[in-house]
Amino acid sequence: MTPAAASLTEWLDEHGDGLIALRRNLHAHPELSGAEHATTELVEERLRLAGLEPRRLAVGTGLVCDLAPPNRNDSEQLFALRADLDALAMADDKDVSYASRHPGIAHACGHDVHTTIVLGAALYFAHHRDDLPGPVRFVFQPAEERVPGGALDVIGDGGLDGVGAIVGVHCEPKLDVGTIGLKAGAISSAADMAVIRLAGPGGHTARPELTVDLVALAARIISELPGRVADRLDEPTDVKLVFGAVHSGDAANVIPTHCELKASIRTPSLPVWERLPELVESEIVTIVGESGAVVEIAYTHGVPPVVNDAGVTDHVRRAAETVVGASSVVTVEQSWGGDDFAWFTREVPGTYVRLGVRDPAGPTLDLHAGHFDVDERAIALGVRLLVAAVHEHFEPDPT
Repeated sequence: MTPAAASLTEWLDEHGDGLIALRRNLHAHPELSGAEHATTELVEERLRLAGLEPRRLAVGTGLVCDLAPPNRNDSEQLFALRADLDALAMADDKDVSYASRHPGIAHACGHDVHTTIVLGAALYFAHHRDDLPGPVRFVFQPAEERVPGGALDVIGDGGLDGVGAIVGVHCEPKLDVGTIGLKAGAISSAADMAVIRLAGPGGHTARPELTVDLVALAARIISELPGRVADRLDEPTDVKLVFGAVHSGDAANVIPTHCELKASIRTPSLPVWERLPELVESEIVTIVGESGAVVEIAYTHGVPPVVNDAGVTDHVRRAAETVVGASSVVTVEQSWGGDDFAWFTREVPGTYVRLGVRDPAGPTLDLHAGHFDVDERAIALGVRLLVAAVHEHFEPDPT
């Protein structure tokens, strides 16, 4: 074990339980996109107590924090480590002491873990500046779950100025703790959102033929739109259009005057992503046809696929092998999930890492589900990975 690795092991032995406690605090107090005020304050407080000088983003939540060795070459570009702060609008269904105390809000995507890991790396280097090989920027980003994503707020606020490369980690419940997943090229999919609003005169359910039955029309849109859009592509499997919310009416015997549908639209293909707004809108108009309903479509072109840079991915692979061993570093497939980390990788070379969080003795728990949780041993492993990635970036192993 190198002196630097021994120093990190000693620090994690002393502070590992504190990092787990911090993660549980974040998990119990989740905040929605753009409202991560307490989370931002907590991270800022911990950084300042460590002698660092974080800077809040202009939007009011999220922050960036730079740390450089005393002998920094001013021309040397920063290496950025990114975490996301926000939670999801959903219930936390777990029976644990750290379950969400905010009804209808839950950290079901692991952002509490991401934040803890990046903060852990920052705190380690803050107390071991002699082990810092080059300048690092720690990015704590708000609103990842909001389309098109808080990454654009970071970029617009100069959060990537001077950055030469960026790395982020994401919890992967399909991989056991101790396993790290990497992939050069596209690792996620583009993710858009459509809100469809229907309006009609309403009426009595005894006489639907005299009015516009919005619920029946909404049912047609839900059942027909995914297939219609897919059929217009060269590869119909290149799109997933799924409705996640439908709201209309309150009484069983009243045909409502308004209906709202919300759908996510995903594709692994960048060319398809660029065509989707027109395809979706034209097919909705065709379905509504001469029904008599008034339709309003709000299509949000969300995030493109995250495209991992081959060089940065190779550096992180070598770092990961020093942490978990070569046999535990695996190549993962491109996922259907979207992430606004994509905006970062369109600006600077970067890689998004899948961090195994599954307890090998437990069930596989999916993201965005009320039962989602992690094997907390992944936190220390994540800190080790990011510290090793910093070293590999600035002091690459020639072998």
